[in-house]
Amino acid sequence: MKIVILGPAHPYRGGLATIMQTMAREYIHRGDEVKIYTFSLQYPSILFPGKSQTVDTPAPEDLQIERIVNTCNPVNWIAVGNRIRKEAPDMVLMKYWTPFMAPCFGTIARIARRNGKTKVICQIDNVEPHEHHITDKPFNHYYLGAVDGFVYMSEQVHGELEHYTKAPALFSPHPIFSSFGSRVERSEACRYLKLDENVNYLLFFGLIREYKGLDILLQAWEKVRRDGLKLIVAGEFYEDKQKYESQLEKLGQSVILHDLFVADEDVKYYFSVADALVLPYKTATQSGVTQIAYNFYTPMIVTDVGGLPEIVPDDKVGYVTPPTVEGIVDAIESLYRDDNLERFRKNIVIERKRFSWSAMCDKIIEVLDVCKR
Repeated sequence: MKIVILGPAHPYRGGLATIMQTMAREYIHRGDEVKIYTFSLQYPSILFPGKSQTVDTPAPEDLQIERIVNTCNPVNWIAVGNRIRKEAPDMVLMKYWTPFMAPCFGTIARIARRNGKTKVICQIDNVEPHEHHITDKPFNHYYLGAVDGFVYMSEQVHGELEHYTKAPALFSPHPIFSSFGSRVERSEACRYLKLDENVNYLLFFGLIREYKGLDILLQAWEKVRRDGLKLIVAGEFYEDKQKYESQLEKLGQSVILHDLFVADEDVKYYFSVADALVLPYKTATQSGVTQIAYNFYTPMIVTDVGGLPEIVPDDKVGYVTPPTVEGIVDAIESLYRDDNLERFRKNIVIERKRFSWSAMCDKIIEVLDVCKR
């Protein structure tokens, strides 16, 4: 097949770019012709809360990536749409995670489909965003109504999607992020991160936003902290850091704060040193961070929100708990009882088999076939 993938890719950073590039490689491996069209401008700097949207690493040599999409320029949307319409790929595969992209993506999709051949398939992360705006619903209607079919990763997203469109939609769980390498020896990870090998560590990982519940975890940590146990918070603040400063000051050296966007090559050290990952989310659809944990055989504590319980079966590879201080406290204390950590690691070996990129790409083709009938 001839496939155009439209969404984040190098030099843009983060899990979304990793997803699109990994799916491109899977289709290339199958013998398909694949191009990736990514952004010349993703977000205006005034709307981007982080320090940088891009990385300085060389572009991957095995992928054909062009930076041609400007999310703020309607003339560009028309030009890109017409280019794809004339190229007439069998499929345009889009990633959708925020209504901000809807005017751009919706316009490109509507024009591209006019050739009567190209189908637009969306691998969708979120329908309703975590931070709401008055434009969300009309923007969602505009984009989602321009898509032929969807692959979603949690039943919550599916339920929200059905309010906007009756297009075919199939479930495929978030695949494992294998691009961050393999687990390293704990001693090596401690040396790299300059941590004490004689201490046990739990990990909060990822961009810090209000819905991710770091404040709940820090309140819980005040109750469970003890000698020989520390919490690593590794991620860039996408909200006001001052909100957490009094909590962090009170907790002192029991919390190790790495206030940065963790480079891909460093991810393995954080997950290799941690006994478990803690995701105290207040709301969620799914989380790519759980799939990093699966890659490194790291047990998890997640809250009972969105699709997280679908990905992390309770008392099998970790714990699912209410998004409360008491729930997090109980889960952390349970981790260190009996042989629970070792039991969870053994179960991850089996559980991770359900999360493959091949299965995700199969579902996308299955939806495409339905749309062609």
